[in-house]
Amino acid sequence: MANSKKPGGLREMLESMYSVIALLFILVACVELCDAAAAVDVYRLIQYDMSGSPFGSRFAALNHHAASLHFPPGVDLSRTVLIIPLRELNITFVREYINQKNPLGGLLVLLPEVLSFKTGGNKQVHEKEKMKNLLAELERLLVHSNIPYPVYFAFENDEIDTVLADIKKNDLMGQPATATTGGYKFVIPTTEPKKVASPTMTNIQGWLSGLKTDGDANQLPTIAIVASYDTFGAAPALSVGSNSNGSGIVALLEIARLFSLLYSNPKTRGRYNLLFGLTSGGPYNYNGTQKWLRSFDQRLRESIDYAICLNSIGSWDNELWIHVSKPPENAYIKQIFEVSW
Repeated sequence: MANSKKPGGLREMLESMYSVIALLFILVACVELCDAAAAVDVYRLIQYDMSGSPFGSRFAALNHHAASLHFPPGVDLSRTVLIIPLRELNITFVREYINQKNPLGGLLVLLPEVLSFKTGGNKQVHEKEKMKNLLAELERLLVHSNIPYPVYFAFENDEIDTVLADIKKNDLMGQPATATTGGYKFVIPTTEPKKVASPTMTNIQGWLSGLKTDGDANQLPTIAIVASYDTFGAAPALSVGSNSNGSGIVALLEIARLFSLLYSNPKTRGRYNLLFGLTSGGPYNYNGTQKWLRSFDQRLRESIDYAICLNSIGSWDNELWIHVSKPPENAYIKQIFEVSW
């Protein structure tokens, strides 16, 4: 009844990583004579450790009654799944609820069925930007918090909208779902996720050999072009990563294609070896890249004269970001870095 998918990464060093249930079925059932039931695809919030501190949610199983934002003041929500459509979400309320560590059985955030709206005037463009900004703010809040209850995402559809309308009506009438009054109940029968002690990281590389001159016995210098191919998000299965890092992957593959044409002819082959690398673990502080570099023998490592990292180059603001592990020593690179800074 459940599929699983490994989580994405984080832009910091992570000490450990946990399995993430990416796609489950959530059962919406009426406990009064069980006269209504629906199965809905849901996506679980990521969980991870950073410097020994837990983030995200460690919990997955659910078996609680459902409520909307119209719950009565002071009601106990420790055995309740709160359903909040993104369109109705009050980010201040969610932030305060999490920061105050108020008890909650679970949280289900309903996303619009289509997150990108067709351009149809200033009002629709404004609505699109508002939803994008709200979703980004919610994601930052959830992935940087330690949440002691299950958190899921689902897409709106006619079926779940009908269920939510019934839940809202009952809440407004002062009849929230309980074991005695009936109402809708959310059930996810799954085991709690287990820690993945050593996540698998796979790197892919390609090589174009440069052209040596006659009698040249020295190893040619190497230019390395690298891009990370994975992404990160609050719900790993929903992390599409068009710019993190789809843009970098497309650029690397196109560069490799063009230079492979040039290097196929000795007359247009350069006096540099070209090394292409697609690395995993980018959001894990580039752990995959580190593993890849460590696999090189010393001669190859020392032959790398220049390296370029193509990550997130499709930014809308038309800016390129330079990041270095330490202040550069090469005078030319140092000049570029200082001008950019």
